[in-house]
Amino acid sequence: MNRSSLVRALLALVVLALSTYVVLTASPKLGLDLRGGTQIVLEAKDSPTVKATKETTDQATSVLHRRIDALGVSEPSVTRQGDKRIIVELPGVQDPREAAKVIGKTAQLTFHEVLDQVAAKPAKPAAGELYLPPEDGQGFLRLAKPAMTGEMIGGAEGRLDPQQVAQGWFVELNFKGDGGKIWADITGKAACQPVNTPPRMIAIVLDNEVISAPQVDPNGGNQLCNVGLTGGSSTISGTFTETEAKDLAALIEGGSLPVPVEVIDQRTVGPSLGKDAIQASATAAVIGLVLTALFIILVYRLVGLIAVFGLIAYSGMSYAALTAIGATLTLPGLAGFVLAIGMAVDANVLVFERAREDYLEGRTDGLVRSLRSGFQNALSAIADSNITTLLAAGLLFFLAAGPVRGFGVTLSIGVIASVLSALVVVRVVAEFAVSRKFVMKRPGISGIAGHGRVRTWLEARRPSLMKHSRRWLLITAVAIVIALAGVFVRGLNLGIEFTGGRLLEVSTAQQITPDQARSAVAEAGYPNAVVQSSGTDDITVRTGTISDDEAEKIRESISRVGGGTEVIRNESIGPSLGTELRNKGLIALGIALLAQLLYLAARFRWTFGAGAVLALLQNVAVVVGVFAWTGKPVDGIFLAAILTIIGYTVNDSVVVFDRIRETRNARATENLGPVIDTAIVNVLPRTINTGISTLFILGALLFLGGDSLGDFALALLLGILVGTYSSNLTAAPLLLELERRFPAPPPRPKRPQVDRDAQPDRGAVV
Repeated sequence: MNRSSLVRALLALVVLALSTYVVLTASPKLGLDLRGGTQIVLEAKDSPTVKATKETTDQATSVLHRRIDALGVSEPSVTRQGDKRIIVELPGVQDPREAAKVIGKTAQLTFHEVLDQVAAKPAKPAAGELYLPPEDGQGFLRLAKPAMTGEMIGGAEGRLDPQQVAQGWFVELNFKGDGGKIWADITGKAACQPVNTPPRMIAIVLDNEVISAPQVDPNGGNQLCNVGLTGGSSTISGTFTETEAKDLAALIEGGSLPVPVEVIDQRTVGPSLGKDAIQASATAAVIGLVLTALFIILVYRLVGLIAVFGLIAYSGMSYAALTAIGATLTLPGLAGFVLAIGMAVDANVLVFERAREDYLEGRTDGLVRSLRSGFQNALSAIADSNITTLLAAGLLFFLAAGPVRGFGVTLSIGVIASVLSALVVVRVVAEFAVSRKFVMKRPGISGIAGHGRVRTWLEARRPSLMKHSRRWLLITAVAIVIALAGVFVRGLNLGIEFTGGRLLEVSTAQQITPDQARSAVAEAGYPNAVVQSSGTDDITVRTGTISDDEAEKIRESISRVGGGTEVIRNESIGPSLGTELRNKGLIALGIALLAQLLYLAARFRWTFGAGAVLALLQNVAVVVGVFAWTGKPVDGIFLAAILTIIGYTVNDSVVVFDRIRETRNARATENLGPVIDTAIVNVLPRTINTGISTLFILGALLFLGGDSLGDFALALLLGILVGTYSSNLTAAPLLLELERRFPAPPPRPKRPQVDRDAQPDRGAVV
């Protein structure tokens, strides 16, 4: 074994050992869409006195963390996103209404002397005077300026006195700093006033709402006059329930938010959806991996078996990387992980097809040299195709929002792991296997010594595809027109992520029809809601922006008809966030197209870039058109699918272009049409074999993944099928037409390749 092979072997051993250790000792962090719970996105707003900045949002994040800790939620997460947004994750919380009320309150707590009580609020109150309705809502209390704020509260606790149960729950306050002295002063002044008169009360105000206005020692006469309530503590009593008392204590103890916050996105996922998604994805991964393995072994025999080992190593490396970096695995991220299993075989297929060519055409001597040559010759196409996929994944992470970013992370990790498994792990094992005497005496079992059926069929017929280049372009134009017609005629069914609004998905105990659910929703007061069936027993309701209480009213109405319901999903996105997500999606698509064009123009030539972009446009247009004609939802997961299709299409085009360039360099005097035909014949087996491998995974997701993953898989299935056509019969014909009008300079002669791993000839010099 030479030095480079030894280095690769050691690297493969280290990578596999570390991956195995992490897989056995760590577990990934699951997002709320997989384990169930509520996610609330808050946006800080300017107040009359304080601007919302990164610093004030950080302060608000700390306050919210204290409040949620006081609520007793297990393993909550409160993080700032950007300068003005806060993401709150509450695992296990299925009814977010009370939590949203508590965490979203500004919690500006103030204590006021009560000056008087009037029947009506004056049209022009005197300066500095505040008029608020009391707890019973009768008239208005005229309040003095705040005597004390919540900043002087050291602690608060919701309590129930066992000896005075009839009085109900109350909140016990402990003061800090000068709070105890101020409290004694204002209660001492109030105790000098007649009993049962407004000035005898102290108003406790939370966010401009009187939550309690107790009288000071109503049964003690004037004993506390000018003395007040001392001891540094007091209580807030009223008609509190246990939940109300504890929530109020959490608000007071957590402190005031420095700036007001607004809920702009809220998602609640039932625990069953996460379990079903994990099980469906795992089943799809196993089925897809088994079918892919059988297919690869059937086509590539011994090296195919080694590629299957590489796929297992890839899965372990990807899983280990996700857990090592602490990535949160979301539903789209899980789909990206499963999808990348199918894409991971691509690098192996590229290598094996090149090794077959070199062996059968006699360019190398023996199986080992052919395999090494295959790795060297395929390296350029592997690098280019994976760079374009990483571009799409990077755009998903930096430009998308929400769970779709998780897809970008897992796809990026998958691409890197697939290259590492193919170029290091598979290479080491494959070179070792084909160098055994048993295999060298029986080259047919290696999988390198003969072409597959597709390549044999193509070699026998040698189709002149580029003779009809304009016919292929006409078919492309017709496909794009039909697809775009769907957008203009039917329109796009934009999800609430792009329009804003509420999406409620419930599972009913008894199966009901959409018409029954629609009638129930109309009776609840929402006749314009879009009600559809989802799965076997699920009903989805889509409305404009409504409150949590209104969503609960809809659920209860469906529950009465369906004999009970379980919430599967409950998502609410504000219109401003929906507009932002839609704009970000369009920006991501635009930048993706531009980035791919610039990369291809720099890597090849502008005519190649134009061909790839037309192929890309056709692929995206057809997928969008099918979703428009069928009315399927266009949401964040669909955006992830489209950006993946962009990466996949350019990946395919790059492989074709790389072979066209290579063939053209070797046959510089021939016309470009036959050169392109030869290149397509050479790479089409790779395209078909890779596509079939990926289709196994996506087919399993389509039938097992439920609505969300099913639509994702459908979009990618269409993208792969159309992409196979467009990379060969759209990109290449346009390249031919452009090169006829704008011919490139004659290609430079190709430098002969050197097998760096070959041992030097040490024979005698005569």
